[in-house]
Amino acid sequence: MSTEPQTETRTTETAEERASRLRQLAERASAHFAELDATGDLPPYLLSEAVLSWAATQFADSLAVACSMADAVLPHVVAQHVPGVDVLFLETGYHFPETIQTRDKVADSLDVTIVDVLPERTVAEQDAEHGPRLHDRDPGLCCALRKIEPLRRTLAGYDAWVTGVRREEGPTRADTPLVTYDESFGLVKINPLATWSFDDLLSFSERELLPVNPLLGQGYPSIGCAPCTRPVAPGEDPRAGRWAGFAKTECGLHPAGSTAADTTPDSTTTEES
Repeated sequence: MSTEPQTETRTTETAEERASRLRQLAERASAHFAELDATGDLPPYLLSEAVLSWAATQFADSLAVACSMADAVLPHVVAQHVPGVDVLFLETGYHFPETIQTRDKVADSLDVTIVDVLPERTVAEQDAEHGPRLHDRDPGLCCALRKIEPLRRTLAGYDAWVTGVRREEGPTRADTPLVTYDESFGLVKINPLATWSFDDLLSFSERELLPVNPLLGQGYPSIGCAPCTRPVAPGEDPRAGRWAGFAKTECGLHPAGSTAADTTPDSTTTEES
């Protein structure tokens, strides 16, 4: 079986034509890679390589990587196919110092272009408008203002984005496809690490000597903004430390239960990293 579906050539088109083209492209690629995944012929790394080889051919000049800087595996594997690729970092103003340090190491050590995605308002301006510590009172609104809307504006300049979402991370991600059409953001969404385990991630990172956020070794398997992230206990869901005390495990970027044909912006459980 071929590891790459048929590619297409971009032409001048209307917004509607672009959406239709990208949706159809994503649906075909999703079916192709789902079939390849189901055969079990390729281990996780080689499956991700097949996905990224296709993505580089199809979107090299219009591809972005979203990275939370928990580790550098995703930008590293994408940069092997698309040198200098844009890596989007959601600079919310609330990150752990370790996360900022990891971002800087990624910028220095990998062939990528870091793009800090900034909210319209600083933390101080947001506090003045909504009151201090909005994340403690309405984390959904805080995520919308500091993650979702800034990313939406930025992704408008791309045809596809690559995320590090993995099926193992929790029930809201268990059915993550390798390729899908993101109806919320209006572009193709590629999840090349979907079949990787946490151990796969760490082993690969160690083997390639990649930067790693030190918080990963301190009980933080999922790292977001400092006010909304705590360590998890052994045996807990990896995302149990995100927004503890709220019925929320995602921030709005990765709608739960989405498929190639169904990724809606109205899903009730969503995320960043």
